[in-house]
Amino acid sequence: MKQKYNVTGMTCSACSAHVEKSVSHVNGVQNVSVNLLQNTMAVEYDETVTNETEIINAVKKGGYGASVYSGGNTAGSKSSASNHQKGKEENNAEGKEMKVRLWVSVLFLVPLMYISMGHMAGLSLPAFLSGMENAVSYGLTQLLLVLPVMYVNRKFYQNGFRSLFHGAPNMDSLIAIGSGAAFLYGVVAIYRMGYGLGVQDMELVKKYHMDLYFESVSMILTLITVGKYLEARSKGKTSDAIRRLMELAPEKAVVERDGMEMEVLLEEVLEGDIVLVKSGGKVPVDGIITEGFGTFDESSLTGESIPVEKTVGDRVLSATISQGGFIRFRATGVGENTTLSQIIRLVEDASASKAPIAKLADKIAGVFVPVVITIAFIAAVTWLSLGYGVEFALSTGIAVLVISCPCALGLATPTAIMVGTGKGAESGILIKSAESLEMAHKIQTVVLDKTGTITKGHPKVMDVIIQEGICSEKDLIKVAGSLEKPSEHPLSGAIVEYAKAQGTDFLPVGDYKAIPGEGIQGTVEGRMCYAGNRKMMENRGFSLEKWVDQAERLSEDGKTVLYFADEQQITGLIAVADEIKETSEAAILEMERMGMEVVMLTGDHKKTAEAVRRKLGITRVVAEVLPQDKEREIRRIQESGKRVAMVGDGINDAPALMRADTGIAIGAGTDIAIESADIVLMHDDLMDVVRAVKLSKAVIRNIKENLFWAFFYNTCGIPLAAGVFYPVFGWKLNPMFGAAAMSLSSIFVVSNALRLRFFQADKVDSAGNREVKSEREVQEIMTKTMTIEGMACGHCKARVESALNALDGVSASVDLDKKTAEVQISGEVSDEELKKAVVDAGYTVVSVS
Repeated sequence: MKQKYNVTGMTCSACSAHVEKSVSHVNGVQNVSVNLLQNTMAVEYDETVTNETEIINAVKKGGYGASVYSGGNTAGSKSSASNHQKGKEENNAEGKEMKVRLWVSVLFLVPLMYISMGHMAGLSLPAFLSGMENAVSYGLTQLLLVLPVMYVNRKFYQNGFRSLFHGAPNMDSLIAIGSGAAFLYGVVAIYRMGYGLGVQDMELVKKYHMDLYFESVSMILTLITVGKYLEARSKGKTSDAIRRLMELAPEKAVVERDGMEMEVLLEEVLEGDIVLVKSGGKVPVDGIITEGFGTFDESSLTGESIPVEKTVGDRVLSATISQGGFIRFRATGVGENTTLSQIIRLVEDASASKAPIAKLADKIAGVFVPVVITIAFIAAVTWLSLGYGVEFALSTGIAVLVISCPCALGLATPTAIMVGTGKGAESGILIKSAESLEMAHKIQTVVLDKTGTITKGHPKVMDVIIQEGICSEKDLIKVAGSLEKPSEHPLSGAIVEYAKAQGTDFLPVGDYKAIPGEGIQGTVEGRMCYAGNRKMMENRGFSLEKWVDQAERLSEDGKTVLYFADEQQITGLIAVADEIKETSEAAILEMERMGMEVVMLTGDHKKTAEAVRRKLGITRVVAEVLPQDKEREIRRIQESGKRVAMVGDGINDAPALMRADTGIAIGAGTDIAIESADIVLMHDDLMDVVRAVKLSKAVIRNIKENLFWAFFYNTCGIPLAAGVFYPVFGWKLNPMFGAAAMSLSSIFVVSNALRLRFFQADKVDSAGNREVKSEREVQEIMTKTMTIEGMACGHCKARVESALNALDGVSASVDLDKKTAEVQISGEVSDEELKKAVVDAGYTVVSVS
């Protein structure tokens, strides 16, 4: 069983490592993963051996709080909305509380710094604080000013010492020990100065007068609070994608029950209900249209900005918007089974999971704090034994404690993964786990299924060939469409659809008969007509001499040739084929440019497969394979030492998807394929495979940058703080600068991860060529910022971007939070044209700058 829990009290990666360690020791627990960003924990356990209570108690014994996760990722439901609102309110409350702490800290820090260090800038002090004779009042005044700062930041001490006493010291422990030691030293110094004044030992008074360290305590706590405040704000932005997804679904739906229309809450919609959606309304749940016609904006789920027309029998998805028309549909996916809820669950699970690259950082974080405390103690004792005095030794020990940053290590991986998976979801690329995300960047071979992946998955009429003087194309299509209409064969459906598109009036068919292995026959307008393969024509004695070469040429192009004849002769040929998707060739070319080998697997016969291979320039094709053969081929490639990705959409692809290092399912495919895959593409576009790999590479590169910074910072910072360079260069780090450096380290890591929000894969044209501009063209690009009113959700963002990007020479990116659009113009586009595009889309332009 897998269960998610809320965990409270964690402040750094040492905390999450200790929680994982505590829970993993519970008998029956098989796997545990703690997410520091979300303050959650996912546990897989044998419910016959342990239970939720034992797991929660293990967390509590470790010094932290835990409860069963009260989430529910049913988008738009009252529970999810209230949970989402509760989480938002908690974040806001935490932010406000941290802001109050920050302002109080600064309020008391300023006069404290003036009193303790003002003399260095030539500032005068009040008479009662000046001179050796007022040393005690000077010290007590600083003591009174530091106490409020320590009180408002008491969480550092509460969490730090609690963790220390539980044998799992964390970042708060370092701050608590360092600032606490400095504070106690200052209190002892006041007593020593009082003693010195009492016995008139002014040398003793002078020794402690300017070394009280109260300003260091206040400055350390203030700087750490600044860092925590900025870090919390940045971390909040990493989950924006999930929040935006949850806000896409409506809270209510209109259903028809007992012949009456009624509005109900989203969670009250039942499977089988008839749901009504009018123009401009949002589709509340998944379903199949039973009545009506409409145009739907599916950009929020698939990333496709072009509206999709749907009618009776078509599937509609939750959170899509009706842009015109009226439909009734039968609900087939409700609650947690809607497409949107499943997307949210995938994104949350991926964000909560851990990539293999994170394991090294977790191991280091688990022993980091005890090692740092040991180093601080050794440094202080060493300098004290060398005769440098208590002040020097104490300063060195405190600097080591406050400069060390386990947070940077702990945040390096989860922040990048959360932003990366969120960015993928916005583009219709759903990554199921952090491991899948990491594995994707290692892909060396991409194996593609043909039908439904490279091709569109349904046959289409490609060629109509007639013999002049026998019949016209229009007559052939009319007879062919009429003859094929009663048939249920997929190729018959393609001909009937083509006839309908030509506006053909179908003729009645008599004496209809299907002949297995050959084709069909029937009477049309009093004549017996035939439709079938070459064998059918030969068996009826028709001459093929005029048609053989043309039929062979069409077959070599991977097309299936159907012969049509009347009682006397063959009247024409119709070639049908599964059409290749518009972006398949560009995607395959781009994969090869990225250094990946492309292999096509298909159950089709070799001639068809070879035709597709020639058209797309694929290096290797394996045809006429069964599902188990696909899985065997994947295994054979893996045994050669290559990392393999399998891309497919059908039930027959599921074994291969499971076997591959990275299984990628086209979202338009079957549920079994999607369940078997590691990455799901919501949009039926092979270019998304390229985008997924590039996103993986960008995320892993970002993680490596973060980990490098975290290791580099601590590797350089700790020796500097310990005074290793002091004997040679005279370098000694003030604890205040150490605290500032620690805060900046965490902020840097989170900010670097947030750069992934601006990730964009290289644009590729229909021929697969990257859009590369000359230096002159690059210099001529102009950037403008538009402030726009009326945008409220992801749909608004997509509409504005679509409207602007439709202009020649314009590339636009909308920031929904700032209500702005960043527009890059490479041609002659006026401000009026930009404004008109946005206004026509239904929004108001405030300014263009």
